[in-house]
Amino acid sequence: MALNAADVLVNRLLDWGVRVVFGLPGDGINGIMEALRQRKDRVMFVQVRHEESAAFMACGYAKYSGQLGVCLATSGPGALHLINGLYDAKMDGAPVLAITGQTYHDLMGTRYQQEVDLLAAFKDVAVYNQMMLGAGHVRALVDAGCRAALSQRGVAHINCPVDLQEQTTGKDEPSPKKVEGHTSNAWRIPIVVPCEKDVRDAADVLNAGSKTVILAGAGALGAGDELERLADLMAAPIVKPLLGKATVPDDSPFTTGGIGLLGTEPSELAMEQADTLLMVGTSFPYMEFYPKHDRCRGVQIDRDPSRIGLRFPIEVPLCGDAKATLQVLTPHIERRSDRSFLEEAQEGMKTWNELLETRAHRDDVPLKPQVVADALNSLLADDAIISTDSGTITTWAARYLRIKRGQQFSCSGNLASMANGLPYAIAAQIAHPGRQCVAFVGDGGFTMLMGEFATAVKYKLPVKIVVVKNNVLGMIKWEQMVFLGNPEYGVDLAPIDFVAFAEACGGIGFRCERPDEVRSALEAMMLADGPALCEAVVDPFEPPWPARITAKQALHMAESLAKGEPNRGRIALTLFRDKVHDLTGK
Repeated sequence: MALNAADVLVNRLLDWGVRVVFGLPGDGINGIMEALRQRKDRVMFVQVRHEESAAFMACGYAKYSGQLGVCLATSGPGALHLINGLYDAKMDGAPVLAITGQTYHDLMGTRYQQEVDLLAAFKDVAVYNQMMLGAGHVRALVDAGCRAALSQRGVAHINCPVDLQEQTTGKDEPSPKKVEGHTSNAWRIPIVVPCEKDVRDAADVLNAGSKTVILAGAGALGAGDELERLADLMAAPIVKPLLGKATVPDDSPFTTGGIGLLGTEPSELAMEQADTLLMVGTSFPYMEFYPKHDRCRGVQIDRDPSRIGLRFPIEVPLCGDAKATLQVLTPHIERRSDRSFLEEAQEGMKTWNELLETRAHRDDVPLKPQVVADALNSLLADDAIISTDSGTITTWAARYLRIKRGQQFSCSGNLASMANGLPYAIAAQIAHPGRQCVAFVGDGGFTMLMGEFATAVKYKLPVKIVVVKNNVLGMIKWEQMVFLGNPEYGVDLAPIDFVAFAEACGGIGFRCERPDEVRSALEAMMLADGPALCEAVVDPFEPPWPARITAKQALHMAESLAKGEPNRGRIALTLFRDKVHDLTGK
């Protein structure tokens, strides 16, 4: 039986090891849907409720599995809905293939229904961006697209006119230059190691320092043992941007945790005092948290040479795989006898963790969000996969979720998009059916794509969702006040009963509103059979303060209260009580 273009496309995806496609059907991809239906025993089609979710799921699947994520959408609006999730993949370096429909090839350019110039729309987000021109064109496009996405760790896009999906092989006359079978699916992960001279030069810089900090991002995931071995040799604290939270466990004696507005005070102090900086797999964007250029030398390891020197003036660049490069660098590093810099950082972390412990065991009502995050820790499996969203929830996740060795963690890092948490958790559960997959999200981000809870129910995915509910777009509220000194505006959310919502979808829901209810509600959620949700109703006036508040931030807060902040009384009282509690523990 002759194969059509859609058959060739899906067969070639199978050759590349693709076993799941996230998407939403539409008449612009009917041919591809039929090809998927005929192969449903070999490739799973996950029907989402919104195409943005399909792209987020493909991104999350790629992050948590290390394999190619694939999403599918129809022409026009369906394809456009993918774009935000695809930017998440682009900006966090996740390999994703997006397949979209298009109108009839001989009606393009005639303003036909749902015709959108998708190659133009996807131009910036995709490293590979092509239209299928016939059945004989498909195999080469799929090979090139998959190879580009995996090699460049980005988004590949193939646009498929609906009528050409039905075209059978041999019906389109090949060009005289085309040789059948010229392309293949051969590909391997490149393990690149810098040359010996560069490695020795880097070691000379690091050995000359006395206060070295290792900044380890997402590119260092999987190299935790190497990072700790090097940190021990150099007596160097490991500072972790948020996407690098799982590079080494949070209880490692070498880490001072996060950096930036969501970070820790010991990390800030270590960066300020550093005389040498080793960046591993990171281009952490907030340059104000880096060491001063005039008193700190830099070495950077990154697989992507375009990222070298992007944030900090690097003296020695090491372009290569993080794990392999650390392995060849470590033998050249001398063991540092002066351990005082690391010991000072460790003492700082002891004090910082005591402060977090105090905040995590508040018995206030309304419930503090820190209490919820801390309680979740003891219920997470040793190999749990935790996804979080963007907003104040990111602060509580960054500081209070204690990632163990063997666990995975991610979020929308560089795009910092809301709504990714639930789709990521669903993708994680599909990639790893036997592992505990948890989404720790805020009510603002969750409501954007909460229809995907019904997707979890449909596919019987036992994901667990913690919704921290404060009925406000919290991060935006505090940014209006602290960054500009303005009163909050346009940030209040109409309350939603998430327990009733979960049950309406066919799942199960639990609720906690007091500190003494948190543990039992979370435990019941974790023990539930199938998808489950816990709504934690928390204090909307609890601020996500940075580790150290600047005078300008404090001034802006005072200005916002003076300008007519509608909740100034409650906010002032909360700030006062928080400060008293930090000082007294009561």
